[in-house]
Amino acid sequence: MQIKNFKIDQNLKELTPHRTVVLPIACYKTTINQNIHGYIPLHWHDEIQFVLMVKGEAVFQVNEEKRLVKEGDGLFINSGCLHKAEEVNQPGSVYICLNVSPHFVLSQELYTTYVYPYVQATNLPCIYLDHHETWAKNSLEAITQIHQLIQQKPSFYQITITTQLISLWQNLILNGFHLEHEQTEVVKSQRMKRMLNWIHEHYGEKVKLDNIAKAGQLSRSECCRYFKKILKKSPMNYVTEYRIQQSLILLEQQESNVTEVAYQVGFNSTSYFIDTFRKSMKMTPLTYKRKATKTPSC
Repeated sequence: MQIKNFKIDQNLKELTPHRTVVLPIACYKTTINQNIHGYIPLHWHDEIQFVLMVKGEAVFQVNEEKRLVKEGDGLFINSGCLHKAEEVNQPGSVYICLNVSPHFVLSQELYTTYVYPYVQATNLPCIYLDHHETWAKNSLEAITQIHQLIQQKPSFYQITITTQLISLWQNLILNGFHLEHEQTEVVKSQRMKRMLNWIHEHYGEKVKLDNIAKAGQLSRSECCRYFKKILKKSPMNYVTEYRIQQSLILLEQQESNVTEVAYQVGFNSTSYFIDTFRKSMKMTPLTYKRKATKTPSC
């Protein structure tokens, strides 16, 4: 079942449990524009993720890197990496999303040698799966098989899923991926998450660049460089966008009103909130609320 509203904590870690009743795995189709935001917002999780684009195209941002994933191709996203997705060119882009606990891929005896070094590598935030390459095509077919097995649940399907996962993982680690582990990259990721954490805890208050930079133990200028390099926007632009995202959730509540929502998410005037919301969502907050709550116009 598609997740339409990604629940994340203050650190952007996704709170959705990725598992079936028995297995620490989740596999479902996602239509990008059906998400509450119209795109898949920035988040991360401990699970590794495999993507198979089954309709249209989408741009996936993984940490600092952006990749256009074409129909029929896919993407591996490593554990703990910040990522988001937006469709391009045509509406209704769909992908199969497979999230797997790294500890489930192989037995504990093999995990230390053949899984842990790869999920800890700093040079492997994502790997493109091009269906024209034999190994990648086999990987994409395994994703399709796992999705079908979870949907159909034939006899002993859990065992078949484990064999498909082993094949999928083996394809990745046998195709020349040189492992690196740079402590500077680890520190950079931790600082970025701490700054985002601070914003998500304090967005309803008056937010200053000094506060964000302090959370990451950076200077103001270095803080701006982090945001522009990783998120492609300034810290304050990110704050504004996050406030709008949070306002969507509040506006969907029947008892809320636009003025209250504006101040709850950190805007100091209703008119500025309405203007900013309109630029971002191409409609006013009231129009969005009426559509979301199906309240008839007066």
